[in-house]
Amino acid sequence: MKRLFVAAAAVGALALSACETATPYQPINAHNPNASGGYSELQIEPNRWRVTFAGNSVTDRQRVETYLLFRSAELTLQNGFDWFTTVDRNTERQTRTYATPDPLYAGWGGYWGPRWGFYRPGFGWRYGHWGDPFWGPDFDIQQVRQYQASAEVVMGHGPKPPGDPRAFDARAVVDHLRAQIELPH
Repeated sequence: MKRLFVAAAAVGALALSACETATPYQPINAHNPNASGGYSELQIEPNRWRVTFAGNSVTDRQRVETYLLFRSAELTLQNGFDWFTTVDRNTERQTRTYATPDPLYAGWGGYWGPRWGFYRPGFGWRYGHWGDPFWGPDFDIQQVRQYQASAEVVMGHGPKPPGDPRAFDARAVVDHLRAQIELPH
């Protein structure tokens, strides 16, 4: 029985560690069971593309925006262009809140739950966690944030336009960001 418990705990830890991996640099439709999200693009005109990178719940905003720039530069070079400019760039944050029953305290009527006292004017000292402002019902509340960055990219030949802060040399972007790019395992 003890070995079964240890094996189950190991499998559970492995499953959780797989869920806690930031989105690698991959196409959004990649068949990688350990990560969700990735990049996608849509050609609008011969030199204009819509590029998007969506991260999972443990991919931070900076990584999502870095991967978007890297994909834009990579796509520029793949199509025979030298530079690109971001005409329209946007990063969205989606926040979801989940409430799940607390497995330690639910079903026991709060008997095994933590207890403390707090003072409420007009009510005096209260003890326990039923209806108090800290615990309320026996639920775990979790907020999950996911970022998605998108840009409309116009590509060009030759040196990038001087004085345009939204214009990037595609080769320079790839060279400078390559060390920060994490590919799928």
